[in-house]
Amino acid sequence: MFNKILIANRGEIACRVMETAQAMGISCVAVYSDADAAAKHVQMADEAVHIGGAAPAESYLKGDMIIQAALDTGAQAVHPGYGFLSENPDFVDAVEAAGLIFIGPSADAIRKMGLKDAAKVLMEQAGVPVVPGYHGDNQDPEHLAGAAETIGYPVLIKAVAGGGGKGMRLVERPEDFSAALDSAQGEARTAFGNDAVLVEKFVAKPRHIEVQVFGDGTHAVHLFERDCSLQRRHQKVIEEAPAPGMTAEMREAMGQAGVRAAEAIGYKGAGTVEFIVDASDGLRPDRFWFMEMNTRLQVEHPVTEAITGIDLVEWQLRVASGEVLSKRQEELSINGHAFEARLYAEDVPKGFLPATGTLTHLHFPTGCRADSGVRAGDTISPWYDPMIAKVIVHGPTRAVALNGLYRALQRTEVAGTVTNLAFLGALTRHAGFASGDVDTGLIGRDLDGLVQEPPHSAAVSVAAAMTALGLVETDAETGFSLWAPLHRAVQLRQGDELFDLDVQVEGPVRQIWQVGEDRLVAERKAGRWLIDGQVMPPVAVSGAEITVFENYGQSFGIVDPLDRDTSAAGDTNVIEAPMPGLVKAVFASAGQTVQEGDRLAILEAMKMEHSLLAARDGVVAEVLAEAGAQVEAGAALVRLEEE
Repeated sequence: MFNKILIANRGEIACRVMETAQAMGISCVAVYSDADAAAKHVQMADEAVHIGGAAPAESYLKGDMIIQAALDTGAQAVHPGYGFLSENPDFVDAVEAAGLIFIGPSADAIRKMGLKDAAKVLMEQAGVPVVPGYHGDNQDPEHLAGAAETIGYPVLIKAVAGGGGKGMRLVERPEDFSAALDSAQGEARTAFGNDAVLVEKFVAKPRHIEVQVFGDGTHAVHLFERDCSLQRRHQKVIEEAPAPGMTAEMREAMGQAGVRAAEAIGYKGAGTVEFIVDASDGLRPDRFWFMEMNTRLQVEHPVTEAITGIDLVEWQLRVASGEVLSKRQEELSINGHAFEARLYAEDVPKGFLPATGTLTHLHFPTGCRADSGVRAGDTISPWYDPMIAKVIVHGPTRAVALNGLYRALQRTEVAGTVTNLAFLGALTRHAGFASGDVDTGLIGRDLDGLVQEPPHSAAVSVAAAMTALGLVETDAETGFSLWAPLHRAVQLRQGDELFDLDVQVEGPVRQIWQVGEDRLVAERKAGRWLIDGQVMPPVAVSGAEITVFENYGQSFGIVDPLDRDTSAAGDTNVIEAPMPGLVKAVFASAGQTVQEGDRLAILEAMKMEHSLLAARDGVVAEVLAEAGAQVEAGAALVRLEEE
């Protein structure tokens, strides 16, 4: 076994690998960028090496710097985590050429599965069913359009070197194919440096079910399946294991297909074989097809660990150090059910727009596993994926586990940035998801109901106001007045809405609040405050921002009566950058007539492309940024002439 390893990654996965490695007595070396100097994974590591600037291309993608750091610190092996260099065969070759061990599959295995078209051919040869589609070398737009016609609409355009939903477009009509192809190729070129695509049949009621496989280079086993159908923009939101509705016959067929795929390439380490399943007639063993193989540990691996009791990172370390698989297929079994919810800094009502900000408060409840690479005080930066944590629960049945996830999300406390917490909570209460009737289109179909703002209550406002006025911690003189009135007032802001609250303090343990037409009584009993008989929820304060942890967190700003708001609301003349990023393209020019919804620019941020649209019909007055410019949040990019 290794004495010391280097983890060529950051954030949550770097922390996850360290937890297991250090528990096994292995020292861990972290690498970090300028933006991550004080990050959690750096603090956890036994040693840490600075490798470059904040941009991934200047740090976490610099394989030579990472390898040198491993050599300089005496590490024997490199764990790639996921993302960044984890599926880069050239990096694997370089690691091994330096005399180090790569904790993962061989470069040959990664190359064989790295290009989706070649992988599908290989899988067909191994007897694994594949989705009907065009996977050839001819990238002429007319040829691809013709292939789509042959396959039959709707079709999916997918980047050959893709992943994470990037370079992927759904096309439902022939007339939309050309624009979708241009968009997919542009995004693929940016994300992967390869704009080649394939075209596949789009399955009517698709479920995304994947099989966790593990090999030692000779033999492989599967650790059953995960259902990852709950997706938005082709990215996973909540994953679970095992898949609801799975039959023993289909589990056997899918599991063996996964093992055949792994053994066909002499796979070593953890990998995932992803299948698309047609669930229009239930789960049938003749209705699943190979999509791709991820030659690395997956983000959602904890649900497999929860139901099997296997530490997949420990297995990775043991196999990489030369051990054979410690269990045979018949020794593996499923215990209960598990869910994982991905908690992101993102603005769900604004189209899941990735967000930045400093986490002023972060707390996870007992009874769940929370894998996170950040702590309170850390900043969600524009340079990396905005994931805050993965919240994982396990229970004896699916219903029990799902209710456990709902409770865990309700009790998760985050302040300092907008999150998708309420959205995740709404998903756990979705009737279709609760019954196991899921497919990849569920979120899209029911999005309006899932993104509704959590209900606002007068009691939540009172909790915020009590905190703002310093009336939570009281003493014997609270409420005593000689000349000053017993009444106090405060104004709070939530979004564009203002709340005026008035309180009469009747002593240290009783307050009468007026919130609009509502009259509420706050009383202190047994060492805690009750507002209208209900326990006051937890509250966090950061400057003039107060977050009440009720309904997944309600944030209020304390309004200074002397500070007059001079900002103009809803300015439709200026198109601004919603976050820091790179201006990828500008489609507007001065004097150009545009219509509401026209795409005026593309901003690249948080590893994704964001189209910036005209808010109204008008004429472009001036273009204020050019392609290639790095801009801050709120920077004006295009200005329209005054109406």
